[in-house]
Amino acid sequence: MQAPLLSIKNLSTYFHLDEGILKAVDHVNLDLQLGQTLGIVGESGSGKSVMARSVMRLVAAPGKIEPGSQILFTGTDANSVDIAQLSPGSEALRHIRGKSIAMVFQEPMASLSPVHTVGSQIIEAVLLHITADRREARAITLDSLERVGIPNPERAFDMYPHQLSGGLRQRIMIAMALACRPSLLIADEPTTALDVTVQWQILRLLASLRDDFGMSILYITHDLGVVAQIADFVAVMYLGQIVETADVFTVFEKPLHPYT
Repeated sequence: MQAPLLSIKNLSTYFHLDEGILKAVDHVNLDLQLGQTLGIVGESGSGKSVMARSVMRLVAAPGKIEPGSQILFTGTDANSVDIAQLSPGSEALRHIRGKSIAMVFQEPMASLSPVHTVGSQIIEAVLLHITADRREARAITLDSLERVGIPNPERAFDMYPHQLSGGLRQRIMIAMALACRPSLLIADEPTTALDVTVQWQILRLLASLRDDFGMSILYITHDLGVVAQIADFVAVMYLGQIVETADVFTVFEKPLHPYT
């Protein structure tokens, strides 16, 4: 049997505060196969985003991944690496982050630089991970913008985030995440701030891109309706723990846990 693309084993991320220890993620175990979409669902504060940031090693102090945690990622070269053991500033982690694993954050205006054009922000990752040739990097960036449905990519390349609508900004974030063709995309509630019509468009776009690139998606949301549309499997998170995992049909037809 093929090894999972991402295998999370006994992951615990605690925040060591003056008041005590906050167990944001507590002994979580998950597997995600290549080409699958896994929906992580739970209410706000259940630990979904902290778990995603732990995979990317983006948890800031006083947060800490506890000893014994494993985040095993198997890249295209079939070699498994434990992300939990990598130093946050290491070359090995920089090689994985952005190239093999990319993340789309919840609020694009908080993630995009307001003083740089969207094109310059996307091309930065391409120059770092794909090619040092600026002309080739620009072509890759324009292709990424076109794939996510940005009208007139050449014009959008030179625009600033505030000149775009919320839906287009979210498409820019997806284009940035997918520019280096990652094998795993982590989407942290990317449609929360969008209206229903634009939300549906973004979900269709993600499903289409998943099929085109053969990648996996870890989709984080508190909306069961979104999970029903995009996920193959669902993990229900409650108080930092995974309380139920099943395929999407089973979770909706025969939920076993009271919280679900």
